[in-house]
Amino acid sequence: MAKRTWSGWALDVASVVVPGVGRVRAQKIPFALAWSEANQAALSSDRPLWVALGDSMTQGIGARTITGGWVPRLNTRVGGRFAVVNLSTSGARVADVLGDQLPRMLTLPSAPALVTVLIGANDMLTPARRRGVENRFAELLDRLPAGRSVVASLPHGNATANAVNALLDTAGARGRIQVADMRGPALGPLRGSLAEDWFHPNDVGYARIAGIFEAPVRTVASFRIGD
Repeated sequence: MAKRTWSGWALDVASVVVPGVGRVRAQKIPFALAWSEANQAALSSDRPLWVALGDSMTQGIGARTITGGWVPRLNTRVGGRFAVVNLSTSGARVADVLGDQLPRMLTLPSAPALVTVLIGANDMLTPARRRGVENRFAELLDRLPAGRSVVASLPHGNATANAVNALLDTAGARGRIQVADMRGPALGPLRGSLAEDWFHPNDVGYARIAGIFEAPVRTVASFRIGD
């Protein structure tokens, strides 16, 4: 029997106390299956490839359907120009992007024109989880394809998040990545933007995230495939 984590037990308890937690958690498997099917279809497309890396927010957990997540919304905003392969997984941390998602990206039949990364929320939950995150983000930036990647900053105000954001800003200033800046008021008021679990975004929240990513994604797209 697999060992349960503290966070797993906490979510079990929360799903009893707050029914919305259980309803949002129940999206995990159907959303993953829907993305798996969508990924297969994308690989047979002749459109430029967008590889989305991250956690449950890139899966779109909390939206009514996967099309309500920020990735499909943004692809619609830019005219559906990309074939999206979403390699994100619910619960992922930076280490999972390094150890699983990036290696899977390298096995794809063609190199992506665009890579987006939205990761770090699960690493910020406790001080123990935050240890080593700055170094893992530094490795992540080294391994992402230069000039083709958009990485979200961390909206959290702790010292680790600030150090990670400084790394992103430096990489952005050097032109290695584009930064989707989620700091300060970028995400807007929480009221009306959260799903029933009070953690994940809902359709409103994902529309805001799509808006944050839009300008840097268009910048990459203009260089890579023309506007």
